[in-house]
Amino acid sequence: MGDLTGKVAVITGAGRGLGREEAIQLAHQGARVVINDIDRPDAAEAAHSAVEEIKAFGGEAMAVLGDCADSNDADNLLKSTLEAYGDLNIMINNAGFCRDKTIFGMSDDEFDSVVRVHLRGHFVNMRNATAYWRDKAKTGEVVYGRLISTSSEAAIYGSPGQPNYASAKAGIIAMAMGAAQLLTKYGITSNVIMPRALTDMTSSGQTAEMFQAPADGGFHVFDPANVAPLVGYLSSPEAASISGEVLVVWGNEVQILQRPTLSDVFINPQGAKKWELDDLHASLASHYDENYYPVWGGYSVSPV
Repeated sequence: MGDLTGKVAVITGAGRGLGREEAIQLAHQGARVVINDIDRPDAAEAAHSAVEEIKAFGGEAMAVLGDCADSNDADNLLKSTLEAYGDLNIMINNAGFCRDKTIFGMSDDEFDSVVRVHLRGHFVNMRNATAYWRDKAKTGEVVYGRLISTSSEAAIYGSPGQPNYASAKAGIIAMAMGAAQLLTKYGITSNVIMPRALTDMTSSGQTAEMFQAPADGGFHVFDPANVAPLVGYLSSPEAASISGEVLVVWGNEVQILQRPTLSDVFINPQGAKKWELDDLHASLASHYDENYYPVWGGYSVSPV
């Protein structure tokens, strides 16, 4: 089950946290792993450490440093992968960081930098991987391709202190779902995970205490290692029929996100004509409690 012998996987942001655990998981399944992280001393050290950890148990891995959202670095990542291993089969976009602030005080750079690394970082590497697979398919070769993108529940519930992060994570879902539809004719899958885990992004701030390991040494539900098996499964031959899905994963749980559906439908009582405001109010007010208006994220405001 899950044999990836001979397959080649690229994982961004794989020096630490989720990416590192995913790299180790895939290497244990037999994949040759390319660990990408930013070209910065601490990140470079972590990336090379991950490579050595994989090699220590007999796995095969290499590190390619660079900015995942920079087109030139992304091109070099693919080029280096093909030169070293001759193929690319699994592209896992994981890299990211947070610069949390409410929308009242967020600067342009705080917004742009987070959207850049998460959303653009996914885009440039997905573009390179999918173009490579499409070109292979056009030559008549059978393509083994797996795209795994990393989103967050912030994308569906909103996050009051993360308008940058939540927006980027929502964009990742839309992009990955479009890719799933485009790539199905090639037998390539595209799925999204929403992990809950203790990482650099959750180790500080208001929720940091929630993500810590239990003091009694019991099962740590937010250990990033708990996420890795799902990534290994989605990368495997056994998951060939799973595509266009979003899955929440943490601890010992995996939840499949229900696809968006329309709720109540209201028809203009005046027939085939443009709505009048009073008719809209009469129709829509019946859908909402007069004294309470629930907001998706669990927060609430009084109706106006």
